[in-house]
Amino acid sequence: MLTETYRALRPTVVLLLLITIVTGLLYPAAITGIAQVALPIQANGSMLSNAKGQPIGSALIAQNFAGPTYFHPRPSVAGKDGYDASASAASNLAPGSKDLRDAIAKRVSSARAEGMTGDLPADLVTTSASGLDPDLSPEAALLQAPRVAKARGLDVAKVKSLITAQTVEPLLGIIGERHVNVLLLNRQLDAITAK
Repeated sequence: MLTETYRALRPTVVLLLLITIVTGLLYPAAITGIAQVALPIQANGSMLSNAKGQPIGSALIAQNFAGPTYFHPRPSVAGKDGYDASASAASNLAPGSKDLRDAIAKRVSSARAEGMTGDLPADLVTTSASGLDPDLSPEAALLQAPRVAKARGLDVAKVKSLITAQTVEPLLGIIGERHVNVLLLNRQLDAITAK
């Protein structure tokens, strides 16, 4: 009886172990190896370092740049104070929610207080689904250019040309949207003003 049960279960146990080894060990190891060779920066989180080699952030995750000398990223509600990569989340407020309308109105007021005029792009006053979107539309960055230029003592045209140079176009002209990575833009800005 025990021998018959063993014979019946043996193929199942062997198959389970084989599938576990292949899908749990070999496949992930192969994909990790391929990623490290083909796309090492992306595979390691797109980490950026300063001149001393210390990590300063990821190009894939928004950081809270405050103050007039930096381009501000898209608003975030990830975590208690926003921009918390361990608490990626959206506000989950309904489009007709009073809380959402109030939050947007507050952000519009802040943008106006910084000197932004005209129509404000949605990405300046709304959060993304993750709360950690590292990119802005070029229009949102251009609206911030006068403030940044004034705070850094730069010509507005120079700051605008920096935005244009940092703008990423859609893949093949149709996939995605034009965007500017805020961390990369601010690093480039620091490099220019450090000279």
